Amino acid sequence: MSKSKDSSGGRTAKTVIISLIVTLVFGALYFYLALPPLNPQAPEFWVFLILLLAVYSVCTLIVAGVRAGRENIVELPRALARSCKVPLILGGVILAVCVVGTLTGAAIFRSGAYYDLLDVQTGDFTEDVAEISYSEIPMLDKDSSIQLGRRALGSISADSNLVSQFEVSDSEYSQINYKGEPVRVAPLVYGNIIKWFNNRAQGLPGYIVVNMVTQEADLVQLSDGIKYSTGEHFGRNLYRTLRFRYPTMMFGDVNFEIDEDGTPWWICSRLVKRIGLFGGADVQGAVLVNAVTGESSYMEEVPNWVDRVYDADLLVQQYNYHGRYVNGWINSWLGQKGITTTTEGYNYIALNDDVYLYTGVTSAGGDESNVGFILINQRTKEAKYYNITGATEYSAMSSAQGAVQHLNYTATFPILLNISDQPTYFMALKDSAELVKMYAMVNVSDYQITATGTSVAQCQQNYEQLLSQNGVQVTEPTVDDAAEQETISGTVTEIRSAVVDGNTIFYFALGGDVYYAVSAQNCQKAAIINVGDAVTITYLPGDGDILTASQIKS
Repeated sequence: MSKSKDSSGGRTAKTVIISLIVTLVFGALYFYLALPPLNPQAPEFWVFLILLLAVYSVCTLIVAGVRAGRENIVELPRALARSCKVPLILGGVILAVCVVGTLTGAAIFRSGAYYDLLDVQTGDFTEDVAEISYSEIPMLDKDSSIQLGRRALGSISADSNLVSQFEVSDSEYSQINYKGEPVRVAPLVYGNIIKWFNNRAQGLPGYIVVNMVTQEADLVQLSDGIKYSTGEHFGRNLYRTLRFRYPTMMFGDVNFEIDEDGTPWWICSRLVKRIGLFGGADVQGAVLVNAVTGESSYMEEVPNWVDRVYDADLLVQQYNYHGRYVNGWINSWLGQKGITTTTEGYNYIALNDDVYLYTGVTSAGGDESNVGFILINQRTKEAKYYNITGATEYSAMSSAQGAVQHLNYTATFPILLNISDQPTYFMALKDSAELVKMYAMVNVSDYQITATGTSVAQCQQNYEQLLSQNGVQVTEPTVDDAAEQETISGTVTEIRSAVVDGNTIFYFALGGDVYYAVSAQNCQKAAIINVGDAVTITYLPGDGDILTASQIKS
């Protein structure tokens, strides 16, 4: 009897050892490939544990079953039950922990905590959003930036191996402030796995910078290539680097940025759960990884040159929690008193050397208009709400496209500007090739006030003329704005006129194909100018055969 027990115990020990070895090998491979965080707040961690238990159980069943079936088929059920006992108990414990953790973070019990995830203050639009000069207005969206980035890489000499070996990462193009200007940056990526194998020693040669104001795209080449990126493989893969250096951290958004010296970095936001075990996702600092050297450091407070720590989708989600649970969970389903939600889409605006997320806010009933809008700092999460009612972003886009419908241009998602203390949607108008051809400004409170122009300066002047016609006092142009205007002198060879929105517009030609348009309301002297008079016209330069003039002197 004793010998039989010893034999049984030996077989059990061998089964356990074999199963553990197989499970450890599987766990190591899975961890290396899937990179789950070893953190109980991460659902991936519990999935990892369940998979380990499943592998151990299956392996034990196979080994124990083979041994029992070979020696005594009658003992097979008992052997299988004995082998699965511990994994089943542990699986039950894991299930219980996940259920309890989910319930402790459920909105039905913790609606107040979800509401408090984002601290929203009420802001004053004219004070917080100062009028900015043309050199600060981003005029490109991500799609247009991608096109310019591809052209910048494609314009390189055919003698360079960059064109054939590398591409631009379309998934990046982070919008940041670089030396006081809004730009989008994106690293190069390997063309395919073969090209990675041929070039991995030198790394990626550089990155693309697209100036969103001047619409110029430049390839910045580095003496030491980018060795760590999301497109790398094995140990230099960014996600694998993060996981092995910070095995317990959860990571959210990963952004490519450059500091003021042009050094490329990866800004990897650390994700935490504030409510229960799985609820209330938030950001707590970030890991900064030097894309060239791979050196990294975790910072609770990132340096000022970093622009994007909080992911836009996460910020939108947190505001929607704030707007939905303003009066508790029951009200969010039944009464819905005071509930607000963000509108579809968002954009970014540069203010005070930071990048702010902008999106409109509408009521829960799905109104066709906004009840206000929010600006959220993507570095500090400072959030301000502005109680300004008006058109939704897509209504403004339709109004802008309607103003140039004969050209079939499409409008980019607007950003919010302060023009003469008026909240104003600003957007670019693109052709089918994603190239910016014109600009549009639409008044938030009255989207019928829509102006377009071939330059930002011309667009603003047309917009301010419309504001003046609608009884809005227009502020004087800034020094930068006035500096963009030019003058031309000559003899009037032709005069035409037209009534636009109840206002008479005079068109003067000075012997060429260009007409200078001036409003009689802004310049009454235009009505008494005759053909043959010598005049000096102040106008905004631009493309096209009709330019907007602000003044005419004879």
